[in-house]
Amino acid sequence: MSGSVWAGAAVAAVTAGYALFSRRLATTVVSAPMVFTGCGIAIGPAGLDLLDLKHDSGPVLTLVEAALTLVLFTDAMSVRRRDLRLGGFLPGRLLGIGLPLTIGAGWLLAWPLLPGLTLWELALLGAVLAPTDAALGKTAVSDRRVPPLVRGGLNVESGLNDGMALPFFVLFLAAVPGTTASEEGASGVFWRALVLSTAWGLAVGGLGGWLSRASRARGWISGDWRQTFVLAVAAGAYSVAVAFDGSGFISARVAGFAFGVALRRNGAAEAHEAAPGEAPDAAPDAVDDSAGLAGHLADLLASLSFLVFGAVLLGPTLDDLDWRIIVYAVLSLTVVRMLPVALSLTRSGLALPTVAYIGWFGPRGLASVVFGLLLVEEHVPGLQLLGRVIALTVALSILLHGMSAVVLAKRYGAWYLKATALRPRLREDLPDDGPPA
Repeated sequence: MSGSVWAGAAVAAVTAGYALFSRRLATTVVSAPMVFTGCGIAIGPAGLDLLDLKHDSGPVLTLVEAALTLVLFTDAMSVRRRDLRLGGFLPGRLLGIGLPLTIGAGWLLAWPLLPGLTLWELALLGAVLAPTDAALGKTAVSDRRVPPLVRGGLNVESGLNDGMALPFFVLFLAAVPGTTASEEGASGVFWRALVLSTAWGLAVGGLGGWLSRASRARGWISGDWRQTFVLAVAAGAYSVAVAFDGSGFISARVAGFAFGVALRRNGAAEAHEAAPGEAPDAAPDAVDDSAGLAGHLADLLASLSFLVFGAVLLGPTLDDLDWRIIVYAVLSLTVVRMLPVALSLTRSGLALPTVAYIGWFGPRGLASVVFGLLLVEEHVPGLQLLGRVIALTVALSILLHGMSAVVLAKRYGAWYLKATALRPRLREDLPDDGPPA
């Protein structure tokens, strides 16, 4: 008990310390994932040994699963169809072509470099390390010098690709002998995890959005409880899907999208029906008003997940590395990401610096960490090697993408400014109807 108490105190101290210096650190190359991961190593078995997976697996898995659930829900909730239409060729190509190619490239590259893993374990590794996390290189997608098309495309890709990688992960996991998912078989997993979980997510999210909108229009719900209601919908979508042996993450992702669509559809209808000059009770920005608490909580839990990652995955991994793991991690962040991006953007009209910028900023973060911990929960036979590869790849991404974001965003922005002076109409420019909301 005393160990858990001290671990809780250490987590609280790290969180409070970062909060006090958060604004100052935001102007440097030191990102929140760097700080929390480094502190995690310090409090884990490699340091003070206050937190480890053997004794704290239950709370650890609950934390990271809650973090991913909220991230999936809020990311999907904020996606607008308009974001996909404006310069939509970029996220469409990255998700529709680049993501499957990235999973396949990660799968094939692991085959010669990581002997001892089965075919489906190699496929799992490709799926685990395919999703990107824009938060690891936040400046790269927030610097106003970077064209809106590129910023928006990377944000939409990061917001959707973890959810799109989930079905691959679930099906590959079901194909690995000895796991819980394999006992039901691929067809059973497909039915429960993909079909039923999707249907439940659509029902919960759509109904939740409609109820929230209707209650707000009648003045029945306060602003604070409207934000709390979002958390209840996300929890309901996840927990019931898990209770029926489905995928809570897939359900949460679909529910978030349905929730956002329901809010916007009803908001747009009321705005249309309002008398001229009369402001409707809730404009289509009702999603942003409702997502505040869930978004902040998702950010906090994501940061704590990086703390846990440093303690229980990365720290022990640093004591047991070989050259194959290091080579795979480096290639995963470069060739496995950048080549599929280049292929997906062939004949897109984007300049080479833009393709290189988009290709490099594919950080691996929270989704990969959670998928990796789920492998622990499922007792995948090749877990020890898979865990080390995932941990090192994510750690290198946290370091390299975090440190390069400020510098490369500045350099790319300077190139874009010069290029627009020479050629007023670049493919990187957004259509005339403006940037995404």
